[in-house]
Amino acid sequence: MDGDGTRDARGTHANPVPRPAGPPEVPAKPPEAPTVPPRPARAPGAPDGSAFLTWLRTPRPQALPGVWRFGHRPRPEEEPEQVPGRQLLSGAVIAFLVGWLIWSLLWNGYLGGWWLLPLYAMIPDSWAEPHSFTSVVVVYAYYVLIAGIIMVGVGRLGRWSEIWRRYGPPAWRRAVPGAVPAPAPEEDPAAWPALRAAGAHDAAERLAADARSGLMRDVDHARIARAWQGVQRGRHSLATFTGAVLSQGAGACPHPSGARDLPVRQARHDLVTGQVRIGTAADDARNPYAYRGAGLALGPDLLGTSLLAVGPAGSGKTGSLVRPLAESLCLHALAGRAAVVVVGAAGADLGPADAYDVVVRIGHPDSVYDLDLYGGTTDPDEAAVVLAEALVGDLTEQHQGGDTRRSTTVLAQLLGPFRAVHGRFPGVPELRQLLEGAPGPLAELREGLRAAGQESLLRELDARERQLDRPGDLGGVLADRVALLDRPAFAPFFDTSGQSRPFSLKALDHPVRVRIDLPQRGHADASRMLARLVLAQFTASVSVREDRSLFACLVLDDASGVVTPEAVRGVQRLRSAGAGVVLTLRTLDDVPRPLRGPLLGAIGCRMALSGLTPWDGQDFAEVWGKEWTEARDVTDRQIIAETPAGKAVHMLRRVITGKAPTARAVTVRQVERERWSASELAHAVPAGHAVLSLTSVKGEHAPPLLVDLRG
Repeated sequence: MDGDGTRDARGTHANPVPRPAGPPEVPAKPPEAPTVPPRPARAPGAPDGSAFLTWLRTPRPQALPGVWRFGHRPRPEEEPEQVPGRQLLSGAVIAFLVGWLIWSLLWNGYLGGWWLLPLYAMIPDSWAEPHSFTSVVVVYAYYVLIAGIIMVGVGRLGRWSEIWRRYGPPAWRRAVPGAVPAPAPEEDPAAWPALRAAGAHDAAERLAADARSGLMRDVDHARIARAWQGVQRGRHSLATFTGAVLSQGAGACPHPSGARDLPVRQARHDLVTGQVRIGTAADDARNPYAYRGAGLALGPDLLGTSLLAVGPAGSGKTGSLVRPLAESLCLHALAGRAAVVVVGAAGADLGPADAYDVVVRIGHPDSVYDLDLYGGTTDPDEAAVVLAEALVGDLTEQHQGGDTRRSTTVLAQLLGPFRAVHGRFPGVPELRQLLEGAPGPLAELREGLRAAGQESLLRELDARERQLDRPGDLGGVLADRVALLDRPAFAPFFDTSGQSRPFSLKALDHPVRVRIDLPQRGHADASRMLARLVLAQFTASVSVREDRSLFACLVLDDASGVVTPEAVRGVQRLRSAGAGVVLTLRTLDDVPRPLRGPLLGAIGCRMALSGLTPWDGQDFAEVWGKEWTEARDVTDRQIIAETPAGKAVHMLRRVITGKAPTARAVTVRQVERERWSASELAHAVPAGHAVLSLTSVKGEHAPPLLVDLRG
């Protein structure tokens, strides 16, 4: 081996390969002075705020309900009539040839010299000298004028302007998005003009500096804007707000958790408008033209009327709808705008646990939080109403009266005396014994009430004991339902002794993020009962909140067995309470037949996913109703030419239009048809799509739209 690492080939091969000579010597150059690189605009690794400023300054024009407003370009209400491209180009070429023919006939004198009379009438005799410069300029200018007039005429005839708009540079500029121009300082949202108008110039300058340096995020902007709304409403003082901004900058007015973003995002969010994008309106003739190709998004303005999504397993309810909505509501909670409770099966794709402030894992031994069985109330009657709805709300049709009033009375006869004696509500085992009429617990309650002098509650207990032996008493039914929670897996839960950390939905007065995991595997009946309990507590809690500007939303990933008459009435009251619910179902068969119509009527936003059965499609078709449409009956009759000239003309028309010459008879009439029929919902919705109708809290409506949930 040589010193340079190459093998010496001399004498080892028949034809040894000569080794290349070394590189030629280059005379040494005198050392040059080192060049100093330009100073960077910011320190290495420092964040840049250009992306945030571009996002913040992107136009968000007013649009129809459900349209993704971020960078949206409105379209006309009606689709403009477009000439087919082949016909348009053929007509333009023919118009050009016609213009060329007319100019040739004029130039060669086949049409006479009449078109030169204006030229002869305008020029003086002194310019008529042959080969004079003035006469040449005037004559050729006249020729250009006549040629221009011909070109304008044939250009209008051949629609050259439409070709320019459709295939020329204007179409290229529309296809390539341009940079967002910087707005005027008084209109720049990054400069916080509202703060400057109120005199808080120092706070506005600090926030603008953090935005330019990349220290501000979309959640920070939304959170500080929400805090400023509190100042304008008089809930906070301007001095307190200004001091917090000057000391903390973009981190001012933090969420109680201290988090400024979610650990991970899967959907596209726009916290300026409060929207989350869930898909794209398909370019389908059944969609209004203004919606075609536009992004579809949901926000508190639409969720305030509640949403119901129906589709079989695997249709995309959780991944395409529930997960984006949960993310969006959690971001709103971090911004101080919303409180969210997400309920689903254990292991469902509802986001990481770090994205929530409270995670209740019922039946899981490692759960940090417990669920308050009585919703945090101290009123026995209120607790009895909510608990009765959870226990036997789905059985109300089997009892006389069709509601839970009798069950509420039974529970109130026991909860009131127990709380008066023990200072708390009973736990699950204690409540089961009381409902079953065990003599020991009832005797203990009686002695305690006598000792406390509670005569009215003692009469309640006596009435409960008299009803125990009557046929049709509801105590046994309630005890059987409570027994579903009196299982070893739930032993550490629903504690009322104060030894656990129970979560109550009374906390929805604050921007809290809650996730409740239900033990559906092996405890399906208990999970449905707990879901009814959460829904009942939610509707009871949000209706008595003081601050209704804080949007509250309950997301139920599977609402099977949850819809009851009282639940439907509660959903109807949510719109005025600044709250909403999101319910998903595999099929409407999970809802009792008498409640399907009222449920679809109480819900403002309805979604039918692909794979729907015709029976479910019929319910959606009825609630979406019918519309007047224009039916066009077209009759085409081919024209047969009999002369050679006619055949030549027909051949030319076939070449230009690509169709045989026909005589068309059109009959137009107004008919009333279903917006989406049951058959179309069951068979014409492609995989990954859904039909969605929307209603905003202001009463604006969007017709049923075919939405691509993967777009």
